[in-house]
Amino acid sequence: MRAWAIIATVVAAGTLAAGGTLAAMLLRGGISARSEPSSFEASLAFKARQVALRGSRDKRNPVAPAPEVVSAGLSHFADHCASCHANDGSGQTEMGQHLYPRVPDMRLARTQELTDGELFAIIEDGVRFTGMPAWGDKSEQSQLKSWNLVHFIRHLPHLTPEERLRMEALNPKGPEERQEEQDEESFLKGQNPAPAKGGHHRDRRTR
Repeated sequence: MRAWAIIATVVAAGTLAAGGTLAAMLLRGGISARSEPSSFEASLAFKARQVALRGSRDKRNPVAPAPEVVSAGLSHFADHCASCHANDGSGQTEMGQHLYPRVPDMRLARTQELTDGELFAIIEDGVRFTGMPAWGDKSEQSQLKSWNLVHFIRHLPHLTPEERLRMEALNPKGPEERQEEQDEESFLKGQNPAPAKGGHHRDRRTR
C-alpha cells in the first residue's frame, strides 16, 4: 500500500506540475500562434512524439530505394507537401512559418534521424496539435506513396537545382498564376494585348 501511495503522490505532483506549466504558457502567450514555442514546449512536444511513434520505430520500408522511387516521391511532395514544407524541405513558406509549432527544416538531423517507420507514421497518421494532417487512408496505394515520400525526404539534403526546377512546375498554382498563364497564352495567340507587367503577383515563397 505504501508503494502505491508513493506512486499516486508522484503522479499527482507530475500532473500539477504539467498543469502549472500549461497555465504559465497560456498566460505568457495566450492561444496566439505568433509567439515562438519555448524550449520547454519544444522539448515536451519532441518527447511526446517519440513516445507516440514508439510502435512504428522498427517498421521497415518495403520499397527498395531507386531513382524512379525518389522521382515519384518528388512529384508527390511538390504537389501535396511543398505548400507548407517548401520544395527543398526547409519549411520557409508563408504557411509553414505561420503554423504553431513552426514547420521544421526536414533536411536537418531532427527529421533525418527519425527511422523510416517513424517518418511513415507521421505521413500516414499526422501529428495531433500541429498543422500536420493524416494523409493516409490505410489503402495499399496510399501506403506506397508514403513509403516513396520517405525515400524522397531522405534525398532532400541532396536536392539538385534541376530537381527544384522540376518541382516548381509541379507545384499547385493559385488563381492569379493560372490567370497570368491564360493571359500570356492568349497574347501569344494574338487574342489579347500583352498583359501588364506586375498585373498579377506571383508568390514564389513555396518555390
